[in-house]
Amino acid sequence: MKFQDHAEGGVTVITLDNPPLNSLGHVLRSRIVAAIEVAEVDPAVRAIVLTGSPRAFSAGADVSEFGTPRQMAEPILRSVLERIRICTKPVVAALDGVALGGGLELALACHARVALGQARVGLPEITLGLIPGSGGTQRLPRLAGIDLALTLMQGGAPMAAAQLASTSLFDRVVDDGLIEAAADVARQLADAGAPWPHADRLNLDAEYVATKVSLARQRLNARQRLQPAYGALLDAIGASAGPIDAGLALERARFLGLIGTTEAQALRYQFKAERDSHRLPDTLQVEPRKVATVAVIGAGTMGAGIAICALDATLDVILLEQDETALARGRQRIADHYAGRVAAGKLGAAVADAAQARLTGTCDWQALARADVVIEAVFEELSVKQDVFRRLDAVARPGAVLATNTSYLDIDAIAAVTSRPQDVLGLHFFSPAQVMKLLEVIRGAHTSPDAMATAMTLGRTLRKVPVLCGNAFGFIGNRIYNAYRRQCEFMLEDGAWPEEVDQALTDFGFAMGPFAVADLSGLDIAWRMRRAQAATRDPRERHVPVLEQLCEQGRLGQKSGAGYYRYADGKRAQTTDDTVHDLIVQASAARGIQRRTLAPQEIQRRALLAMVNEAACLYADGVATRPSDIDVVLVQGYGFPRWQGGPVFWARQQDRERLGADLRCLVEAGGHGMRLADDTMLARLLD
Repeated sequence: MKFQDHAEGGVTVITLDNPPLNSLGHVLRSRIVAAIEVAEVDPAVRAIVLTGSPRAFSAGADVSEFGTPRQMAEPILRSVLERIRICTKPVVAALDGVALGGGLELALACHARVALGQARVGLPEITLGLIPGSGGTQRLPRLAGIDLALTLMQGGAPMAAAQLASTSLFDRVVDDGLIEAAADVARQLADAGAPWPHADRLNLDAEYVATKVSLARQRLNARQRLQPAYGALLDAIGASAGPIDAGLALERARFLGLIGTTEAQALRYQFKAERDSHRLPDTLQVEPRKVATVAVIGAGTMGAGIAICALDATLDVILLEQDETALARGRQRIADHYAGRVAAGKLGAAVADAAQARLTGTCDWQALARADVVIEAVFEELSVKQDVFRRLDAVARPGAVLATNTSYLDIDAIAAVTSRPQDVLGLHFFSPAQVMKLLEVIRGAHTSPDAMATAMTLGRTLRKVPVLCGNAFGFIGNRIYNAYRRQCEFMLEDGAWPEEVDQALTDFGFAMGPFAVADLSGLDIAWRMRRAQAATRDPRERHVPVLEQLCEQGRLGQKSGAGYYRYADGKRAQTTDDTVHDLIVQASAARGIQRRTLAPQEIQRRALLAMVNEAACLYADGVATRPSDIDVVLVQGYGFPRWQGGPVFWARQQDRERLGADLRCLVEAGGHGMRLADDTMLARLLD
C-alpha cells in the first residue's frame, strides 16, 4: 500500500499495491482498512483517493484463497466496504485498467468514482458459478440502472468506462489526468460537507425492477437454468428495490449458498485448468522462436478463419491458394468477416482496414520463404497433406515452424516427407477458427522443444487456449469424442432413438446431442474416416452401420436436408423419421439385441463413462500432459458443460468403487476390441 499527498487541498492518494492485478486477498484487504484509518485521523487530510495501477484498479477476489481460511478471515471484503462507507472523510475511487468483481464492488462502495475512458469494469462472478457477494447486486442497479446491471452481471463480460459515461456510475470519465480529476471530485465533496453521497441512499422503482427481473428470468436459456447461480443472481438483483440492508443480507445468503455447489467448484476448477493448459513441461521450457509473419496454405473456411486469427493478433499473413479463383474466394471470406464486424459495431473501420492491409494473397509458393510459421489447412487426407509438405520443405526458410491443421492424421507420417521433422508439428484448430478458443498443439516424435514452445506461444498470441497433445489418433479431443459417439451409437442398438440420446445429454448440459452435432457437421466426414478404416477393422468389433447407411441414401445431414433428422427451412424435426427407425431396428436385430427403453440417467452415465474410460487410457499413453488438460479440451471444443467441469472432474465426484465396476460393465458390453482403463490407469487420472 502506498500513500501520496496530493499537491494541494488536503487530498491523500492511497494506491493498491498487490501486483499484478491487485487481487483482494486478506493482506491487501487488511492494508486498505489500515490505510483508511490512518488517513481518517490525520488532521491534514480532508479527502481520500483510492486507486490502483495502470493495469488494474483491482481484478477482484484472490481465487487462490477460495476454500481456505483466508477467504473468510476478517476483514472480509464486506467489512472493508463498510469501513469506507462510514469513513468521516470522502473516499473517491480512481479507476484505470480493470475493476472486476470485488474490485468494482470496492469502487461502488466509495462516495464517488472517476475513471479513464479505457478502464474496463464488470462483475464476472457468474462465470465462476457465483454472484457478487459484497454489494454488487445492490449498488450497481442503484448507480447504473437495472437494465445495465442485468447486462453486466448476467453476461459477465466487462465494459469500457467510456460506454457507461452517461450513467450515474461515474462522477467523471476522463481521457487523462485521472488522479487530478479524482482529487478535484474529492475536494468538492469535502467542501460540500457530510453526509457524503453513497449508493446505499439511492432508491429504485420497485415495480420496474420486479418487471425487469421477471422478464430476465423468463429469458434464461436451458443451459442457464441448469446452473443455480443464474436464479440466485436474479433473486438478489430483485431485492435491490427494497431496503439496502435486506438486499445485502439476501445477496450474502445466496452467495454463501453457491460457494460449495458442484457447479461453482467445477467452474473454478475449469478456470484454473485453462490457465495451466499453456504451461509446458520442464523439458520444453525453452525460448520460442520469433514470429512476425504467418503463412496459411488453403483459403477455404478453415484457412480463412486461421488467417483472421493471425490478422487479429496484428501478425502479417500470407494466404496461399492453388489458383486465383480459390484465392479470391478466400479473400472475400476474410473481407466479409471484417465488414460484418464493423457493421455490428464490434470493430472500428480503421482497425479492420489495418488488419486486411497485413494480408498478402498469392498463388506463388516462393512467397512462403519469408514466413516464420506456415500452417497447412487443406483437405483432411494424408496423401494430400504429404504432397503439401514436400513442396513446403523446398521453399520454407530454415527454422520456420511447419504446422499441419489436422483432426486425426499422424504428424510423424507428415513430417517424414520433409528434411526437417524437428520443425513439424500439429495445430488442430476448431471450426470456426476465428471463434473457437481451443487449439490442440501436437508434438511429433522429432519435434524440437523450441518449435513446440513457439507453437504454444503462438496459440496464446492468437488468443486461443493451447493444449499440448501427444501424437496419437484423434489426439485428445477427437479420440474421446469418438469413444463417446461410439457408445451413443451402441445405445441406439440397445433401444434408444437418436432424439432420446440427444435430449438426455442436452439435459445434462451439453450444447448439442451427438446426433444433432453429426448432422450439423455433416455425416460424410465420419463416413469418409470410417471407409478409410474399414479395411483394417476387426470384424469381431461391435460396429453400428446406421451412419454409413444414411450416407449411402444421400442423407448427409443438415446440408442435404436429412441425416439422423429431417430439416425444413433450416429447422430440425423434433423426432427422427421411419427411415432412421427402420435402420436402427435392423441393426439391433442383426446383432440379436432385444431392444429396451433406456432412461435418461442411464444414457447420461454410459456416455460419460465412455469418456472417462478413454480419458484414462490416453492419459496412460502419454497423449495428455495433465488430467485437467483433458477437461479443457472437452469443455472448450466439444460442448461439455463448463459447470460440470469436464469428464475427469465429473469422475472425481463419483464413488470410486462404483465407477470402476461400471467401467468394467461398459467395456464388457462393448465387446471385442474395447480397452478397459484398469484401476491403476484410473487412479493415475483421478488422483
